[in-house]
Amino acid sequence: MPLTKIISISGKAVPVPGADMDTDRIIPARFLKCITFDELAGTMFHDERFNEDGSSKGHPIDAPQHAGACIILGGENFGCGSSREHAPQAIKRSGIRAVVAESFAEIFFGNSSGIGLPCVCAGHADLQKAMQITAEQPETEWTVDLESMTLSCPGTSIPLAMPEEPRAALMQGKWDAVVELMNAPEAVERLAATLPRATCS
Repeated sequence: MPLTKIISISGKAVPVPGADMDTDRIIPARFLKCITFDELAGTMFHDERFNEDGSSKGHPIDAPQHAGACIILGGENFGCGSSREHAPQAIKRSGIRAVVAESFAEIFFGNSSGIGLPCVCAGHADLQKAMQITAEQPETEWTVDLESMTLSCPGTSIPLAMPEEPRAALMQGKWDAVVELMNAPEAVERLAATLPRATCS
């Protein structure tokens, strides 16, 4: 199978401010009954966005000026709470291709990296600046560049941080463990041959 290298992501951004955005808020538990992750499209932050009758609460994601945004600008400890892998899946399936925040919960970060959803860190002041630019000029096109490790738009460049191993995996197209296994059947067979076999007595 072909490798999908993720070097940069460009598009509009949407601010989702606030610290400790936990996975229960990102994807409410009742949506975990899905058969495939594709069913999670549009469900991210559902209870943050909609009242019980389905009317809008005015969340930034639903603001017309942020329609089509593919980059989330978040706060500190993004993705904390339970370890449900549905949270990054809901974000990605809803059209988001990168998340920039002050920091990430470790399990959420790992789950995101494993599905090709880059999570990169920026300083508090820099994120506030990016959110202000986005609020004042929502049509601004931002670029998350994993090679230069910057978040940039015309006239602005913000330094980013990310652990080297997941960064390299994304850039080299080695972030999908299933694809890695399918592309190396001989190595899988060699390893399988070395593993002990259970026997019945």
